[in-house]
Amino acid sequence: MTTKPRRVVVAINPSASFGASRDVGPAVVQTLRAMGHEVTSLTEPDFESLLSSARAAVRAKPDALVVVGGDGMVNLGANVVAGTRVPLAIVPAGTGNDMARGLGLPIGDTEAAIRRVGEALQGEPRVIDAMRVRWTDADGAVFERWAAGSLSAGFDAIVNERANNMRHPKGPSRYILALLAELAGLKPLRYRVTLDGELVELDALLVAVGNNVSLGGGMRITPDALLDDGLLDVMLVKPLGRIAFMRIFPRVFKGTHTTDPRVVLRRARRIRIEVDAPLVAYADGERMGPLPVELEVVPGALRVLA
Repeated sequence: MTTKPRRVVVAINPSASFGASRDVGPAVVQTLRAMGHEVTSLTEPDFESLLSSARAAVRAKPDALVVVGGDGMVNLGANVVAGTRVPLAIVPAGTGNDMARGLGLPIGDTEAAIRRVGEALQGEPRVIDAMRVRWTDADGAVFERWAAGSLSAGFDAIVNERANNMRHPKGPSRYILALLAELAGLKPLRYRVTLDGELVELDALLVAVGNNVSLGGGMRITPDALLDDGLLDVMLVKPLGRIAFMRIFPRVFKGTHTTDPRVVLRRARRIRIEVDAPLVAYADGERMGPLPVELEVVPGALRVLA
């Protein structure tokens, strides 16, 4: 294949220098330059600074934004390029890598992932959906962010909060340990979930919305979700005890939990989630804001090199 030089922006996870993936970002930059591409490398001390730098770089309309990291970096990339014609490329080097997994990208093989980016730069991007997430904080300020893969708004979000505050272990096992630690306080909450105008009131343990199939490092929460069908899959888990929960939980890795009658699956384009308790929503593993939250799928909002 003849390689046509491209202008590429590479955004590197600001936390990577403290982990096992600290060498991945420089390797991506070096290899893409060796392929003949013009590469702008972005390294900042924190997520917000990197988001600002990436937005400034993308205003110059590069041929691609490459993010190096996990689902949090995918979320950063989505918030930079969604709704534009600049495609997003992913070199997975994070904890969960669920979006990369859903797109069929190589996981745990940096060289293969970089080669995939190089090949994809020569072709047309894939067009997928993205989610707009809106919420209001305690001061009445309204916030809106994009999400690419999933949103958690139940016990799953509580687990995410704990997992993100844990330094060890690395990888998907951190989420599992956080889940086990929170299991002692497992209790249902009263939800009001509006799906395309239809109000559903119920007690539930887990509430998750998927544009992608999995979250938390391969847990196939919404196993039938499609990235480009213009719909969001909603999973609701009705009340059950700790033992029953632990019996169902291992099945999420194969997506067979959906056969249990206490697991409810729905699809919608617009969703509002309210709860009778203080709870923070997470999207793509990143902290969003307090419930209630509103979600809307935007078909074809994101172009990806996959």
